[in-house]
Amino acid sequence: MTLNLLDEQNKTLASKKLHYGLLSHILFLAMDLFYGRARSLSKFKVLEVIARVPYQAWENVAYVAITHTYTSPNFARRIFEFVRESREQQDNEQWHLLILEELVYKEGIKEGFFRYRILPQIVAFFYYHISWILYVINPAYSYRLNAHFEDHAEHEYMAYAAENKALEEKPYDGDFSKDYGRFNTLSDLFRQIGFDERHHKEMSLQRISDARF
Repeated sequence: MTLNLLDEQNKTLASKKLHYGLLSHILFLAMDLFYGRARSLSKFKVLEVIARVPYQAWENVAYVAITHTYTSPNFARRIFEFVRESREQQDNEQWHLLILEELVYKEGIKEGFFRYRILPQIVAFFYYHISWILYVINPAYSYRLNAHFEDHAEHEYMAYAAENKALEEKPYDGDFSKDYGRFNTLSDLFRQIGFDERHHKEMSLQRISDARF
């Protein structure tokens, strides 16, 4: 079945956002404070720098766990499968970042070095350690925080596609189209990214439900 990205956009915009926790609210408030409330390519790029972090934290913890599970091969295999899933999602977020960097460059958007290079890395550093600590305390806490982040990203991308009608006139066939996909319009590109974020959210919610680790 072919995915109808416009239908997926409407589905997202018609849905309620998750009930975000305190940490999520602080992060989103900080994003609005430093990068403005308006949706933009540059703000999305910062979002993607941060989005990869939980998967990196989970992968790190899982690799440590694998070294202590050689006497339980079945459990070690489940952890390895978890690592592979996290890596796939992390790689997907990396494609998002590369595509956004490409679009920012082609649009000739000027970005301040501190706000768009240094500050995102600082935020990502703290977010990594928060995700790591929450995972060690209880994996569900870290999954829930990530689900909130991905839910926010999903709604932001879909809203951006809906509110920028000019994107419907621009195709996407950029440097990373062979890896990520070609799209008839930039609107569809952003809808696909939003759909990816929904998938990541659902994966985190499923992990909470499964309570596998």
